[in-house]
Amino acid sequence: MGHKEHKHEAPESVRCAVITVSDTRDRERDESGGKIKDMLLEDNHKVVSYEIVRDEVEEIKKALDSIEAEVYILNGGTGISERDVTPEALDNIIENDLPGFGELFRYLSYKDIGSAAILSRAKAGYSDERIYFALPGSTAAVELAMEELILPEIGHLVYEVNK
Repeated sequence: MGHKEHKHEAPESVRCAVITVSDTRDRERDESGGKIKDMLLEDNHKVVSYEIVRDEVEEIKKALDSIEAEVYILNGGTGISERDVTPEALDNIIENDLPGFGELFRYLSYKDIGSAAILSRAKAGYSDERIYFALPGSTAAVELAMEELILPEIGHLVYEVNK
């Protein structure tokens, strides 16, 4: 079965969790988390959970463990400051990396923001039929990742990890 046939078999709606990783945001000031939720809903996916957790590995892992979803989209904590620990939290959960996501995200970001794109540690992977994305916290970065990479493939990814 080819790529197009697989996409045809993909679910049109998947259960998603949105997790904002931030020490300073709350629901009123979380533009990026809100944007992810809105874009998922506009694309007919289900948002089964929306949480904001602090930049702490254990808090991120606890939130992920407490949510039943097919796709987990985290935003924030992917830079290079000492408090940016989202990739490390996912390293303990993800069994298989999807390196193409981070590579393509940084390439697309480079076209927008130039060499500062190398500061992003955006990543994706899967484990136990669950898919994880770690995005930067900026709203522009979230929109880019969702429009160009995640939404076009989200159903296909879920189909592939469940077959």
